[in-house]
Amino acid sequence: MKFFIDTANLKDIKEANDLGILDGVTTNPSLMAKEGITGAENIIAHYVKICELVDGDVSAEVISTDLAGMIAEGERLAALHPQIVVKIPMIKEGIKAIKYFSDKGIRTNCTLVFSAGQALLAAKAGATYVSPFIGRLDDISTDGMALIAEIKLIYDNYGYETQILAASVRHVMHILNCAKIGADVITGPLSAIEGLLKHPLTDSGLATFLADYNKGNS
Repeated sequence: MKFFIDTANLKDIKEANDLGILDGVTTNPSLMAKEGITGAENIIAHYVKICELVDGDVSAEVISTDLAGMIAEGERLAALHPQIVVKIPMIKEGIKAIKYFSDKGIRTNCTLVFSAGQALLAAKAGATYVSPFIGRLDDISTDGMALIAEIKLIYDNYGYETQILAASVRHVMHILNCAKIGADVITGPLSAIEGLLKHPLTDSGLATFLADYNKGNS
């Protein structure tokens, strides 16, 4: 399973990359705004900085919701760097744009997916990634993991190459359950990824080892 980090914070991206397990980055206008990055040119420049920090795919999101606008934005984003994947919303015009980009050899990430039907359409259109938002489904008392399992079953049934990118990951159990189901990618904050490191028995065991060493070697 690939690990992406969902942020526009360069410090967090570097920290995740330094762990040696980072495979890519996803971000969006909300995350850009959170870091104080506004204005089209500043956002473009920031995407390039992210690409220079990591080796893997970097999802860059279009703002337009009409086909012509998405195509124009997407082509500009894709031309920025070979690692850029154009992030397209799951709307009717978005499916048309994904098909257009697929035919042109431009990779895409279909975002804001909340149903298996939406994921099926994205795969049919040729999306590189499909991003079901599991945390937001959990927020409305819907089982996000059940959606991942449904999409996995459908894709396996028909051999779709679209990768399941589990998005809106909030915590360690989201990551582990996605791994059990077979999601291709997870994307979440640094805290969720680093949470995999933690176990109280590891902490107490290390403390005991070090205390015993210091007793005999002080």
